[in-house]
Amino acid sequence: MDESSGAVTQASPRTPSASEVLWAFLRLGLTSFGGPVAHIGYFRDEFVVRRRWLDEHAYADLVALCQFLPGPASSQVGLSIGLLRAGYAGALAAWVGFTLPSALALTLFAYGVGAAGGALGGGWLHGLKLAAVAVVAQAVLGMMRSLAPDRERATLALAATIFTIVVPTVWGQVGAIVAGGIVGLIWLRGGAMANDSALPIDVSRTVAIGALTLFLVLLIGVPWMATESGSQTLILFDAFYRSGSLVFGGGHVVLPLLKAAVVSPGWVSDDAFLAGYGAAQAVPGPLFTFAAYLGAMMRPQPNGWIGALIALVGIFLPSFLLVIGVLPFWQTLRRRASAQAALRGVNAAVVGLLLAALYNPVWTSGVTSAADFAVASAAFLLLFMWRTPPWLVVILCAIAGEAMGTL
Repeated sequence: MDESSGAVTQASPRTPSASEVLWAFLRLGLTSFGGPVAHIGYFRDEFVVRRRWLDEHAYADLVALCQFLPGPASSQVGLSIGLLRAGYAGALAAWVGFTLPSALALTLFAYGVGAAGGALGGGWLHGLKLAAVAVVAQAVLGMMRSLAPDRERATLALAATIFTIVVPTVWGQVGAIVAGGIVGLIWLRGGAMANDSALPIDVSRTVAIGALTLFLVLLIGVPWMATESGSQTLILFDAFYRSGSLVFGGGHVVLPLLKAAVVSPGWVSDDAFLAGYGAAQAVPGPLFTFAAYLGAMMRPQPNGWIGALIALVGIFLPSFLLVIGVLPFWQTLRRRASAQAALRGVNAAVVGLLLAALYNPVWTSGVTSAADFAVASAAFLLLFMWRTPPWLVVILCAIAGEAMGTL
């Protein structure tokens, strides 16, 4: 099927497999610098433009859904793509591939292997921020063409951008998406119906309800079990599970929760927490892998690599359960004409959120001089006009950033 049909289009005649998903996400896990907004751009380039595993509208629907869910939005988008491509094994493969590189790097950093982190702490890190500017700008432009191609939706996207900048909190983002859905329901009826096969989800409602039930049971039951048993393993797991379950917006928003969870009880010193946070900025992949560093740095046992594994599973498990639990109902909902009208508005609002994020924090933290603007512009030219692979653009920007730092 072609891309315009709205159906998932496979890039090759091979049967989708978990190994295929693993290698695709592992490459992204090694090269996706720039934070969650940039990750959404990397995913779009890899799975919508290059591999054509899903089309623009289906991808935007996933992004919109994951913006609503608590937890790391970009990782949840990755889990969803893996689930759609190769079932439960594909979801696990997507998570392992995207998460493993940064989790290993931060665990090693916790063991004292900080040489690479120090090398990336200055000009290299600034260059990576400039690469993120180009990646996000390309994603905004591409999604604008597909999801806000007319005056009504372009206006809605700009309104969402302004609202998000004026209200720079997670509630501003959620409010913009909700408002986009309401405006779409009223103003954007009568568009072409989306193809029902756009999201081929192989998850039954029974499994979905079971996943949502388990999510709530763990959220409520593990704290009680930890208190009753006094087990440090359960206490550790509970701290990270709650952080992954209760944070909306993902990324840097989780830091206050993690600091309260590990610094306040004296498990990790404030200096060690800040050192790990700095190292997390210099590695690719999701910022939530900061949990691996914290788990390894724990003063009480379990710590080391066992603590890193417990913390990592704890903070990401809610995302698995929520994605599996919500996607089947999302598929049913999006078939309705009224829901599709609302989704047109939501997708336009998502474009607006990305545009706002392009300004702050991507642009404001990356472009601080004329030289920065030149590097970011060149990176955008390489991506947009020369079709240069994003991983190569990332390397070139890192080299340019280091070169500028030595001048």
